[in-house]
Amino acid sequence: MRILHLLSQRPDSTGSGIYIQALLREAAAAGHENFLLAGVPRGEAPDLSEPPPQSRAFVQFDGVDIEGRIVGMSDVMPYASRRFRDLSSGELRQYEAAFAALLGEVVDPFQPDLIHSHHLWLLSSLARRKLPGVPIVTSCHGSDLRQFRNCPQLRERVLSGCRNLDAVCALSEAMRRDVVELYGLPPERVHVVGAGYDHRLFRPASKPAPTPVEIVYAGKLSRAKGVPWLLRALSRIEPESWRLHLVGSGAGAEADECRELARNLGGNVIIHGAVPQPELATRLRAAHLFVLPSFFEGLPLVVVEALASGCRVVATDLPGIRELVGRDPRDGVTLVPLPRLKDTDQPLQQDEESFIQHLQAALAREIEQVCKAGGSPPQQPRQLLAACRWSGVYGRIASVWKNARSAREA
Repeated sequence: MRILHLLSQRPDSTGSGIYIQALLREAAAAGHENFLLAGVPRGEAPDLSEPPPQSRAFVQFDGVDIEGRIVGMSDVMPYASRRFRDLSSGELRQYEAAFAALLGEVVDPFQPDLIHSHHLWLLSSLARRKLPGVPIVTSCHGSDLRQFRNCPQLRERVLSGCRNLDAVCALSEAMRRDVVELYGLPPERVHVVGAGYDHRLFRPASKPAPTPVEIVYAGKLSRAKGVPWLLRALSRIEPESWRLHLVGSGAGAEADECRELARNLGGNVIIHGAVPQPELATRLRAAHLFVLPSFFEGLPLVVVEALASGCRVVATDLPGIRELVGRDPRDGVTLVPLPRLKDTDQPLQQDEESFIQHLQAALAREIEQVCKAGGSPPQQPRQLLAACRWSGVYGRIASVWKNARSAREA
């Protein structure tokens, strides 16, 4: 098939960027012809292995095709961005017009047999309205659900196209239920395909002696990811017993807050910034413990990557993570109760102290377990990891593609 892939933001950052790169590689290996349309800051050409440069087209922000910074699917991105909730009606028109124009330029010569878009949001809705004759399958990543809840003024614009998508790929059963409820899509059109990891990169290795216990956090430096509360929790644990590696970047006041809290902990925290996947894999292989204190996730790829690398895991008890590790979490995984939230990812002030205490207790317990085991990793969840290889995820997505085309032809 000729497949047109759509992403409204950078294809070389965040979980959705990793996801689309893996999907492009797997589709190319299966013999499909790919074309990528994405959004990028002015003058930036992402470094991608697939598709070849002649099969890529980009809407440029920062005053080229669209005024202002790129608009991120998360309110805090690892690069300079704007929020959808802050766009004026004129800015929304310009945003949609720029993507519509490039869609028109790409579709006529490429003639896609199928479109795979990412996020149940404005670009997917626009593509459905502009190209009613082409089957469209959309991957939901979770940030789109958060935008849907937090931007009521944009819901009708989104639903006008997304309600008519041929199929949706969800990361988890919990996400599938949310998509059906929020978007009014028939359940039979929403399919759970899971999230994947690169088993060639993320694999176990001998761990160093736990002196100290090496902890990794990987993600955006933001409040929605729980980073400030993580740093406050660690400040209450004996500093000789642990060292935290913050992997990821951020912009604005929230990232500044995270960096300031990290600096207050001195040499116990090392800030690495954004790193490529091979470097993250190296960091996880050398780590004893991975922590993700996020308040909102779909099914975070990095948890799978950490488990595959032989790390113990401390994470918040989110539906997608609970579904991933099982109703009764296995040895080496501790789930921390969530505080009550407002706007989907902001804890109520009166619950912050109890959340820090729960997080502190979970971290202290896992640090103790690492030390008791002499740094040796827990037993790997082989069945889970086998199901989460990209080849398996791709196979489930390819089945959705086939069924979407067949339904059109019937």
